[in-house]
Amino acid sequence: MSPTTTPMTFYDIALAPPIEKSACSPNPWKSRFALNFKNISYKTTWVPLPDISSVRGALNIPASRKFADGSPYHTLPVLSDPATGRIVGDSFEIATYLQEQYPSSGAGDLFPEQELEFVFGRDLGLYAPIAEAQAAEGPAVAYAKFNGNVDAVFSAHAQLTVDGFPFDPAIAEECKAMFAKRIGVPWEALAVSGEERRELLRTFEETLGGLAKLFMGDASGPFLLGSKASYADFIVGGWLRMIRVMLPAEEWEALKGWHSGVFGKLHEALEVFAQMD
Repeated sequence: MSPTTTPMTFYDIALAPPIEKSACSPNPWKSRFALNFKNISYKTTWVPLPDISSVRGALNIPASRKFADGSPYHTLPVLSDPATGRIVGDSFEIATYLQEQYPSSGAGDLFPEQELEFVFGRDLGLYAPIAEAQAAEGPAVAYAKFNGNVDAVFSAHAQLTVDGFPFDPAIAEECKAMFAKRIGVPWEALAVSGEERRELLRTFEETLGGLAKLFMGDASGPFLLGSKASYADFIVGGWLRMIRVMLPAEEWEALKGWHSGVFGKLHEALEVFAQMD
């Protein structure tokens, strides 16, 4: 089946204006990369942070994850496909839906078989819940596990991004209060500086070492499979989009050079799939 000429509706998180410049939520980016890879026509509906719950509710899409206390964690993306009437509300499920519904569209297979195991090297503490491993079949099973592992590595170092979070100034205090309620501590208390920040950056670089080794497996790069991109590259690339916006410029430039520059090369190579509607 080929995608309809009627654009799909893609729901992404609206941050500081101009929205297109500040868009850096990792899970929506994973889906945007996949949509562009598949050459799918879509239009973005930008949703302010406080409105996400009501938007998902209106679409009858339950939360895709929960907080430790069992309360729902509503987030985006959501994708609505007019050709099938399907509304999908999780980034990994969006990728598997696109592959199953439109297998030959665009650049082809999002889930080619490949090795996706990597070692963290340390225990990871998380402030926000990551998506649970999604039900998958075939090669997508390995991608589902990889998605959870990558999310854990980046989420464990999310304190580095607190000061650079691009809140919309008009609703910044409301959003900070919302996050503080979810996490259980004031938003500003999450920020790190000085020696604590330098140590967190050091452990971030160290923890990314196992992931970097996967990218070094094919010397032709910049993707895990050399010149061929896959959804695994988009998983990492989505987080790099967040880091690029939220880290101070000098720290972002340093990160791009970590581990022989594999993450900087990946970020630049993914520009071909980064266009917005």
